[in-house]
Amino acid sequence: MDRKRWIIFIVLCVGLIIGLVMMSSKDKIDVSKVDGTKINTTSEITDHVFGKADSKVIVIEYADFQCPGCYAAYPQYKAVGEQYKDQVAFVFRNFPLSSLHPNALAAASATEAAGLQGKYWEMHDLVFQNQPDWKTALADQRDAKFESLAVQLGLNIDQFRSDIAGSKVSTKINTDRSIGIKMNVSSTPTIFINGSKATDTIVSDLMSGTGDQLRDRLDTLIKENGGTPPARTTAQ
Repeated sequence: MDRKRWIIFIVLCVGLIIGLVMMSSKDKIDVSKVDGTKINTTSEITDHVFGKADSKVIVIEYADFQCPGCYAAYPQYKAVGEQYKDQVAFVFRNFPLSSLHPNALAAASATEAAGLQGKYWEMHDLVFQNQPDWKTALADQRDAKFESLAVQLGLNIDQFRSDIAGSKVSTKINTDRSIGIKMNVSSTPTIFINGSKATDTIVSDLMSGTGDQLRDRLDTLIKENGGTPPARTTAQ
């Protein structure tokens, strides 16, 4: 590559980096007093928890609904959650990588809006399961696709539309993302288990394996806290 092309390449890279920094900071919320390793229960940043909310074993996932890796990990992660829900707290935090995935923020907003009508986890599952249908949709198409999922859940569509554009939804998403930045999250899915970042082996096994690496870690922590892990089936 000649000198001129190198200069152009460097300028483009710098511009991209500046753009990403501005995008990540413009909606940033002060979370300096928030402990990112704990379940948040304040009114503005209440975490969505699946499973045993008061468990001593807490798994926190930072994910982007349009992320291919998150989509690949979803079935295994969902299975682990169902198996361990009586002993483990599973927390989902939004970390939409909007510069890479243009529909990620809309997906997060739709899911949070469903949560305001008491259907958070149901919409969470539908959005992931239907990712192939909406991930490449244009802006004028994706709203209809998410609304169709809301209809499946019996939501009030007028309220759903209003909540998507409201401050409660945007504050929750921006808070999640700000906590993630504080925790040095830079990619999705990123998982923390009792405050420690999950190894690449655990995450890779969720995306392309059985999820048993995560099960093994949870079993250890459950035993350390005096519990008995759930039985494994032969299919696992």
